[in-house]
Amino acid sequence: MDSSVIAALTRQSGLMREMQVVANNIANVSTTGFRGEGVIFAEHVARLDGASGGGLSMAHASGRNIRLAQGEIMPTGGDFDFAIEGDGFFLLQGPEGEVLTRAGHFMPNAAGELVNPDGQLLLDAGGAPVFVPPDSGNVVLARDGTLSADGRPITQIGLWQPLDPNDLRHLDGARFAAEGGVQPMFEATILQGFVESSNVDPVMQIARMIEVQRAYELGQGFLEREDERIRNFLRTAGAQA
Repeated sequence: MDSSVIAALTRQSGLMREMQVVANNIANVSTTGFRGEGVIFAEHVARLDGASGGGLSMAHASGRNIRLAQGEIMPTGGDFDFAIEGDGFFLLQGPEGEVLTRAGHFMPNAAGELVNPDGQLLLDAGGAPVFVPPDSGNVVLARDGTLSADGRPITQIGLWQPLDPNDLRHLDGARFAAEGGVQPMFEATILQGFVESSNVDPVMQIARMIEVQRAYELGQGFLEREDERIRNFLRTAGAQA
């Protein structure tokens, strides 16, 4: 296969992957705590045998980067709706282990433990489930994460961050895994009665989708012209044989 075709195909593959990421960002514009993503492109250069000083350069979508910018904080008035102001994540205990999230909508389960809508346990600063006595009448969260019921402190909700931000991996929705481990944050602010919205800018994402689509169409046009050129060459060569 011609080297120019190989280079074009790798570019098309990367653009297709970026289109999927942009589409996922747009689909989650209204998802609480969602973090927008982008595609990281890397250039691979290989020397071509028999070519004096020649080489082949190919683009490759090597991974995704997660945008950690603060989303808009929206008031809800809910006692168990929490929003993080600044850096950090809530730590959840799920079936697959501990995961991070910025989505702060919680509710007590039958045992009095705070869980997210998927039933995953919210963990406190010590890594234990957050328990709220079922008969509590007034639940108040201080800005440092201290949770009180009827004037008595019961626990402190912990905020966490990955040991290495580059190890953060998007699982689904607003959940993330820190493959290198997590560490507590000691200077963080949590607001009660608020949730954080998605940090996706829909206008910017739609504009990017148009750019990627146009780039893909240009690449497809090049491949079609190359295909026709090769076919014409083979027809001419066959007629002269």
